[in-house]
Amino acid sequence: MHQKSAPSTSGAGVRADAGLRAELEAVLMVVDEPVPEERLAGVLERPRAEVAAALRELSAEYAAQGRGFDLRSVAGGWRFYTRETCSAAVDRFLLDGQQARLTQAALETLAVVAYRQPVSRSRVSAVRGVNCDGVMRTLVQRGLVEEAGSEPETGAILYRTTNYFLERMGLRGLDELPELAPFLPEVDDVEAESLEGTMIAEAVAAAAAQAADGSGEAGRAGPDR
Repeated sequence: MHQKSAPSTSGAGVRADAGLRAELEAVLMVVDEPVPEERLAGVLERPRAEVAAALRELSAEYAAQGRGFDLRSVAGGWRFYTRETCSAAVDRFLLDGQQARLTQAALETLAVVAYRQPVSRSRVSAVRGVNCDGVMRTLVQRGLVEEAGSEPETGAILYRTTNYFLERMGLRGLDELPELAPFLPEVDDVEAESLEGTMIAEAVAAAAAQAADGSGEAGRAGPDR
């Protein structure tokens, strides 16, 4: 008669890991903005290193399987996004074929804010060569730009980009913007309505468009606001 072997403990580890993966999927399925690893570790009461490893495993697994969604680390946290190859189908479902994209003027203004922040509306207008008050209001309403205090010298309201901007651009941080700002002249040296200001605006907008094309603007989780 054979002696009964003791239950294996290896399976418990596998089940625990599977449980963590399932919990991460469940939490991330209901969030509307990227969640930092520290926050997930606290909620799930797991070590951050264990949570970070599980997130990366899930992300790689989804990519290898060619799923219709990605798990990405963007803007300091993790969130599910539509896979780029499936974005057209999502757009048709959500927007019925109508794209709600930024105008060229809004794109240029947003790019100037991204590179010059914190910056006032008057300084953005100086770079673009046109008044940008209306466009700035639109960017604020869409959650791409927010107030960031006031300028000590003039009291003018300063603006900066938001985490939502990073999310839409697919950037982990502003340091991932294309290297352009060091080569631009100071805003004070640019005359309003000047050809130089127009050229700078076009250069900045081109860099922002390049970042959007390479980051997954098409692979967004939902329609642009």
